[in-house]
Amino acid sequence: MYPPPPLRRRAALTAVAAVVAAGVLSAPAPVLADPALREHGNGPERNDVAAVPLQDPARTLTAPAPPQVPGVDPDTPYPRQSELPVHPEDPGDHSVKLGLTPYHDLAPALNELMDDSDRVSAEIIGTSTRGRDLYLVTLTEPENRARADQQRRMRELIADDPARAARDRTLSDRYKTPVLVNANIHGNEWEGTDASLRVIEELAHSEEPATEELLEGARLYFVLTANPDGRVAGTRANAAGFDLNRDFVTVSQPETAAVRQVMIDTQPLVMVDQHGYVNGTLIEPCTPPHGQNYEYDLFIKNTYANALAMEEAILELGYTPEDDGVRPPQIPFRDSADGWDDWPPIFTPMYAPYQGAVASATVEFPMRVNNADYRDLPEEELRRRSSINTDISAATIEATIEFARENREELIADQIEVFRRGAAGEEQVVPPQGWVPGFGPEDVYTTEFPRAYVLPGRDRATARLVDFLIANDVRVDRAEEGFTAGGSTYPAGSYVIDMHQPKRGMANVLLEAGRDISGDVEAMYDISGWSHGLLWGARVDPVQEAVAAPTGPVAAAAPTGRVEEPGAAGWRLEVADGSDAAALNGLLAAGAAVTWDGGGAVVAPEAAGAVAEAADRHGAVFAAADEPGGTALEPVTVAVAGAADEVFTLQALGFDLVPVSTAVLNGGFDWSDVDVLYAGSGLVYADLDAGARAALDGFLAGGGGLVGRGATGARLNDQAGLLDVTRAAGRSDANGVVAAEAGEGVLTGTGGHTFVYSPGWFTDLGAGVSVEQTYADDPLVAGHWRADANGAGGPDAAAGRAAVVSGTADGAAVVLFGTEPMFRHHPKGLFAQVAQALYWTASAPPA
Repeated sequence: MYPPPPLRRRAALTAVAAVVAAGVLSAPAPVLADPALREHGNGPERNDVAAVPLQDPARTLTAPAPPQVPGVDPDTPYPRQSELPVHPEDPGDHSVKLGLTPYHDLAPALNELMDDSDRVSAEIIGTSTRGRDLYLVTLTEPENRARADQQRRMRELIADDPARAARDRTLSDRYKTPVLVNANIHGNEWEGTDASLRVIEELAHSEEPATEELLEGARLYFVLTANPDGRVAGTRANAAGFDLNRDFVTVSQPETAAVRQVMIDTQPLVMVDQHGYVNGTLIEPCTPPHGQNYEYDLFIKNTYANALAMEEAILELGYTPEDDGVRPPQIPFRDSADGWDDWPPIFTPMYAPYQGAVASATVEFPMRVNNADYRDLPEEELRRRSSINTDISAATIEATIEFARENREELIADQIEVFRRGAAGEEQVVPPQGWVPGFGPEDVYTTEFPRAYVLPGRDRATARLVDFLIANDVRVDRAEEGFTAGGSTYPAGSYVIDMHQPKRGMANVLLEAGRDISGDVEAMYDISGWSHGLLWGARVDPVQEAVAAPTGPVAAAAPTGRVEEPGAAGWRLEVADGSDAAALNGLLAAGAAVTWDGGGAVVAPEAAGAVAEAADRHGAVFAAADEPGGTALEPVTVAVAGAADEVFTLQALGFDLVPVSTAVLNGGFDWSDVDVLYAGSGLVYADLDAGARAALDGFLAGGGGLVGRGATGARLNDQAGLLDVTRAAGRSDANGVVAAEAGEGVLTGTGGHTFVYSPGWFTDLGAGVSVEQTYADDPLVAGHWRADANGAGGPDAAAGRAAVVSGTADGAAVVLFGTEPMFRHHPKGLFAQVAQALYWTASAPPA
């Protein structure tokens, strides 16, 4: 099956990593934002937006996915042919310049294909942030209801009872091989959509016996464009400013939720994700480190074989560096040392294996047509390049379909085996060296699965995590009686995740603490640490024994909202979770009289109706308050100079936002209705003109608050002459989950764990500066954080240092974060820290 192995694993920075460093990861121009908002060299690549997303981001604090998505009906036979609504023509669609299919032409094209062929079904599986339809196209032979029901039952058997499925000798002959093609998840990487349309049209009309045989034994699924808003606007991100191919561990965006549901519903054996632009064409599998929750022996065997098939198909097109500028394909697993890993499940192809894909890969076609090239190159050249990219994309799709056809029995057996190992609780298999050409000890990443996880909490954070697990097709039970496990006693009603379940990899990648991989590789492609247990605010206990108590399956977490009998002063709400902040902001918007007690809680003496509504909507708990609060709170208006994820999160928390930037302030800005300035990116004090600087100084001196994040916040604090602190920083690519200790300042809930990317800490603290949070003595729990070339800036340098500080200076109340409490809307357990910082800086009396 495999050719002789080529030169394996160059030790130096590879060509792939060099391309990445040169800008493959760079973000597009901000959506509806002043270009001056973009700040480079301040940690991870992030987009700044001045527009409010059309969806309700508050749902991300209270629901498993925003919004609920229709998914794929398991019972309706194919074809499914309803007329798709046609969107208005948009002459500004960025696809047009490239000679590609504009979004508004997709529905007409699909309607025509359905009219012409009973092999084609097109469905709407959700809507984008801007309300554009997301299309799933399915190619298969026509089915009657009995055949469709048979397919559903076999798919369920594989996932629910894999041991029985493995014994069924006839299943592979009867089961239609599911293959998934995902296109255009990065909006300005267009050609996968057009290549998919080409393949769909060819298969829809082909009269070749081989095509008939293929579609008798397969269901081919195509997400035509996973990011229609970005496709139209010519941006990598969606309209909310999020890179959707970083969202699968969080699922904050509706487009991600739709694609995730397609993967769960179709359970693909093979998936391929279409991207650009790396020359020569990059085809996964990846470099180390590999996701430690995979059944990697099965995954690498199939993914590498498919990569070789795709490589051969591309080479057969005949494009050359001399004639076309097209270099030969590259496969990171084979050709690179590190820098293109499959460690985090944030990427579509890295998430798919946890839903059963045993071959899953990104393809990066070669000829760049976005960003500066889109602006500067002649249209003729852009169209030449796009034509080549479309050819290459189509070749990889066709090769993947053929690979799935030729290897269908083995692929089905391997998917069954993934689920069977999970259900049986077996150890992962470590294949021998040379399992595939080039496989060696550097490719071995495994984990030890606990016997179960217990989530004993009855709070909003626990409920949110339970709902998220269920939304990711993880089985969750609830104990009907109290029990003891691992030396701890748990009450009835505790949630139990038995790790003897088919999708144990999915469960574990969401619940485990993670791993420090700093010593394993030099370079990582993106984040290296995440933890829904440590960062979402829920208690998650791994136990090494089966739970000896009767349990029942859970379809949704129990409601958490509660309003107790009021005390003498009314009700008390602890702002311990982002949903608590959303509830509080709802009260303030309703005009309730609320006072801040200065210790992370508020007292609401009246407005019982508003309190009940906030408890019901946000799951907040209002306890009896016997003592009144202190400072009266009013609705907090925040002038925000931040990245897209920060804007999105602050809006989800319910704050009134006014986007600002250096350019906006220099254009003249009225501070009179603003309570707090949030500075995370895009605002440089030294670049303000005299009038803008005077206006900002006046706002701060008059009692306006400042909450700063990262280098931008610390620099603004320094240049404005506020808190007397010095910021130090680790490597810009250092990131992960870190242990932290609570300080003695005004914020509560700062102990436990936090998240860092380009970590910062504060030294030389002057008079009046309080420490809100410190890094633990051995801070890094999971992630990749190395010292720089001079041996400085590693986690040992941050140990015991202040991660978050606060104080008042020259009239302003200031909180500075060296951490990343709102990164990609993921660390939900940290959102309350930001909310408390905004409330305190808005309400603290002038110094």
